[in-house]
Amino acid sequence: MTKEYIITGMTCKGCLAKVKTTINSFPGIQEVNLQLDYPQANIASERSLNLEEINLALKKFGEYIIADTDQEREAMSDPPIKRQDLFPEKTINTYQPLLLIVGFILGISVLIQYPFLHFSPMLWMRHFMAGFFLVFSFFKLLNLSGFANAYGMYDIVAAKCKFWGYLYPFVELMLGILYLINIVPFYVNLTTVIVLGVSSVGVIKSNLQKKQIKCACLGDVFHLPMSTVTIVEDLSMVAMALIGLFSL
Repeated sequence: MTKEYIITGMTCKGCLAKVKTTINSFPGIQEVNLQLDYPQANIASERSLNLEEINLALKKFGEYIIADTDQEREAMSDPPIKRQDLFPEKTINTYQPLLLIVGFILGISVLIQYPFLHFSPMLWMRHFMAGFFLVFSFFKLLNLSGFANAYGMYDIVAAKCKFWGYLYPFVELMLGILYLINIVPFYVNLTTVIVLGVSSVGVIKSNLQKKQIKCACLGDVFHLPMSTVTIVEDLSMVAMALIGLFSL
């Protein structure tokens, strides 16, 4: 028997892979087809699914919930069923991990010049960019495939060339190291402008289309929504790189 189901909480291809693997692990499952749009799942099985057991298994990997479409129709008063808001409340707490990490990098890059007898804004900026790329590449590398899948959902290059999603964290790592030791600053700043400038295109496009997708800036570790915060993050780094480029 084949039946449609709703699965909430999925935001990227990485989520699809986790949910599909989990459902396939149950006996009697013959075929699982998933997508991010409604209906999220078409599952062929030998018998009716025990949704409580599946939901318990899914909870180990994230806030995923599978429900019968018939039950959802009875529970909701406005047909047709619309896709659930994946990020219902965007508050300061939503971006707390990102703000803490950026604040940490900001503070350390200032303290490096202690006791501030000859504080250099340009040196601070270079240290900040080094810390930014090193820390952000670290989070991406914690789950490289998860990042690549999430990044491919909105980046214009990664969407066409999946390999770029796997390469991008290493590019960030390289840029962080080169900013830190201050080697070939012209080419490092130029590369930053190009790489983050192109990345910003996909971010801006996704925001204009009001897509509810996961921001991959911190890899697959945190559940951050794509928003104007991501645009500011990318364009700020582009602006710093341009300042560094024209100050040489």
